[in-house]
Amino acid sequence: MLTTAEARESVLSSMQTFAPEKTPVAAANGRILRQTVRAERDQPPFDRVMMDGIALRFADFEKGVRRFPIQAMQAAGDEALTLQSGECIEIMTGASLPRNSDCIVPVERISVEDGLAVIDEDYSAESGQFIHARASDHAIGSELLTPGERITPLDIAIIASAGLTEIETTRKPVIRVISTGNELVPAGRSIAPHQIRLSNGPAIQAMLDAHGYADGDHEHLVDDLEVLRERIGRHLDAADVVILSGGVSMGKADYVPAVLAELGVNVVFHKVSQRPGKPLWFGTGPQGQAVFALPGNPVSALVCCRHYVIPALDAASGLTMPLPEFASLGADVRFEPDLTCFQPVRVLSNAAGQVLAIPVKTNTSGDFTALSATDGYVELAKEQSFFSAGTPVFLHRW
Repeated sequence: MLTTAEARESVLSSMQTFAPEKTPVAAANGRILRQTVRAERDQPPFDRVMMDGIALRFADFEKGVRRFPIQAMQAAGDEALTLQSGECIEIMTGASLPRNSDCIVPVERISVEDGLAVIDEDYSAESGQFIHARASDHAIGSELLTPGERITPLDIAIIASAGLTEIETTRKPVIRVISTGNELVPAGRSIAPHQIRLSNGPAIQAMLDAHGYADGDHEHLVDDLEVLRERIGRHLDAADVVILSGGVSMGKADYVPAVLAELGVNVVFHKVSQRPGKPLWFGTGPQGQAVFALPGNPVSALVCCRHYVIPALDAASGLTMPLPEFASLGADVRFEPDLTCFQPVRVLSNAAGQVLAIPVKTNTSGDFTALSATDGYVELAKEQSFFSAGTPVFLHRW
C-alpha cells in the first residue's frame, strides 16, 4: 500500500490542468486567477486630500498666518485649482491637492468669518499633513495580483481599479458525484428497516461547493453491473472528474473497480495505509479524466474527499498550494495500527496564543454525526502509536 504522502503525490501528478477562460469581473469572485493584474495608473493617481478642511501653503502657516481668505472651494472630482499665495481653498476628502498647496487643516480646527478661514490658535500644522501622496500605494505597471490566487471581494476592487472588465480565470471543472449501493435511500422516500439514508453524495457535493467547485451533479446507482457500466460511462464522457462513493472494497457486490477497468480507466492505486479511508481507489480515464472511488463509510468518504479530491482540484485549477497549518494536540491519542491516523478534531485557542486540536471520538468510520462538532482532522504519523498532548501535528480544516 502507498503511504498517504505517496498517494497524494500520485494524485497530484496525474491531474490534467484545467484550461483558462475569460470571465466577466462581476462573475469572477471565487474563481482562480490565471493572469497577472498590473496597475493601470499610479495609486492614488494624484496627491489626494484625506480630510475635509482647507488647503494652504505651509510656509504661510509657518510665518504665523492664521487667517486665510477663502479663494475657492474644490470638491472631489474637480480639476485641481491653483492656490494663490496667502490664501486657502476649501477642500473636500478625496479631492486632488490644489497646485501650490502642501498642507491640509481639518475643518474641525477652523472657523469661517466673513470669507476668512480662521485656524485655532493652539493648532499645530505640519507640511504634507493629510495628503495621500501620488503613487504612494503603487506606481503604474506594478504587479497587483498574481496567477494562482482564489479571487476574493477585496481582489475584485483591485481588478476593477486596474480598468479590467474581464479577467482570465480557470474554467470551472465538470464534476460528477456517484453514490452506489442498494441499501441507500434518498431523503424524502420511504425507507425499510434494513436500509440507510443516502448522505455521502450530498455531503461530498457540499464540500466541493464550499471549496469553490459548484458543478458537481449527483446520481445514485444500484449495485447492478449493467446500470453501473452504462451510467458511469456516461458520466465519464461528460466530466473532468468523477467521484464515486461505495462499492470499492473487496465484497462480492463491490463492482466499481471492475466496471472502471471495463470503461478504460487506468488504476493508479488502490488502498492507502491510512484510517479511515484505507480502500481509496484512484485512476485516470481514457481522456485523462480523474476518477476517485471513495469508501462508502461516511467518515472515510469525507476525509478522502478533503485530503485527496480537493487538493487535486486545486492543483488542476492552478491554485497556489497553501502553506501547511499546524496545531498542538489538545489531548493524548493512542493509535496502534501501523497506519496513518486521520483524527477528527475541534480547533480551539488558549490564552497563550496556541492553536489546539482537540480530538473528537467517532464511533467507527460510519459515525458521521460526530463530525458536526469538528473543524477538520489532524494527521498522525504511522510510525508512532502514542501521541501526547502538546505534540505538533498537521491540521487539515474541512
